[in-house]
Amino acid sequence: MPTTYYQSPLGVLRISGTDTYISEISFVDNLEDASRSTSNGLLSPIILQCVEQLIEYFQGQRRFFELPVSQEGTPFQQRVWNELMAIPYGKTLSYLEMSRKLGDVKAIRAAAAANGKNNIAIVVPCHRVIGSKRDLVGYAGGLWRKKWLLDHETKVLYGVQTLF
Repeated sequence: MPTTYYQSPLGVLRISGTDTYISEISFVDNLEDASRSTSNGLLSPIILQCVEQLIEYFQGQRRFFELPVSQEGTPFQQRVWNELMAIPYGKTLSYLEMSRKLGDVKAIRAAAAANGKNNIAIVVPCHRVIGSKRDLVGYAGGLWRKKWLLDHETKVLYGVQTLF
């Protein structure tokens, strides 16, 4: 699967996909991994479009991604990921609120686990899910990145104030 790497303000992002969809955007903490690109310089237009949209996002010029995405998961995980896509830019949702939207408040741990299995960071905005007490909890890319992303979106929407 074609892969490229993008140096974002939050570190290196690995972006993978096909000619028709993006399947992964993940943070790379081991720079040796980033030096091993599997694309051989042949990137699909979708991957190039993804990089362009990420650049616009980080510059505060994009609030909504227009990219086809696909990742393997259970039907429940797919429902959670679809709910993530519905969280507006600059807004947050608690895990409890998400489980309510999914129709079962007892599914809070399952919703959190599915959120953690999301392989398409930023575009499928799992960083917008927070704790029930409005606190920062859980993020595969690290809480400091989650805080940065939420602060970035809040600044773009409302000015200089920060959420956390």
